[in-house]
Amino acid sequence: MKIIAILNHKGGTGKTTSSLNIGAGLAKINKKVLLIDIDPQTNLSEGLGVRGAERSIYQSIKEGVDLPILNITKNLDLVPASVDLLGAELELVSQFGRETIIKKLLKPVKGNYDYIILDCPPAMGMLTVNAIVASDKLLIPLEAEFYSYTGIDKLVEIIHKVKENYNENLTIGGVFLTKYNAQRSLTEKIKTSIAGYFGDKLFDTAIRVNVSLSEAQLNGKSIFDYEPTSNGAKDYLDLVNEITAKI
Repeated sequence: MKIIAILNHKGGTGKTTSSLNIGAGLAKINKKVLLIDIDPQTNLSEGLGVRGAERSIYQSIKEGVDLPILNITKNLDLVPASVDLLGAELELVSQFGRETIIKKLLKPVKGNYDYIILDCPPAMGMLTVNAIVASDKLLIPLEAEFYSYTGIDKLVEIIHKVKENYNENLTIGGVFLTKYNAQRSLTEKIKTSIAGYFGDKLFDTAIRVNVSLSEAQLNGKSIFDYEPTSNGAKDYLDLVNEITAKI
């Protein structure tokens, strides 16, 4: 059983798209998966067709009640987010053991799943720290653009501090490129630079630019349900197979 946080301090890296489709891909190969949306933008929840859920992870964080788990498809469950999470950062500051709240919420349910995947906000606040503390592995999506790894040193520094103080077993499970266009000469230079920084943590699979990925989320579906023959579906299934093999 593995708990994985998918995070990046920057927006637009394909973090939520990846959380959704990695989770759906794992479910497709018969792994039992729980996706957890802790982003106040609620894009993961909406991308799975859940809008305006009656209860969200916010109530669990605030009141300590059980996680509201919704079944999406075979092998795939979701804990939805809500815009109320915008206030959670301030509310967490005054809570005892604030860094370990999500870890405690996961304890009663983690035995029911092969994978729990947390989709983090594009910021390094208390919600993201909670996700890192609760996780075994971290996955970092990086957009295949020139400034994709600007500030990555700070992200890695925070990860090391959490590991040192709260979660000694935490590791970066892998880094992968999104919005990849092999026809651009710049893309290969970016890939080489990222490989130089992360070494063998960079996955072989890159997620190509594919309009079907955006369309799928707008329709509340994974890429496997929306357009199973697309490049997006092929890439995410390849990434899922690499994840299961390496981490």
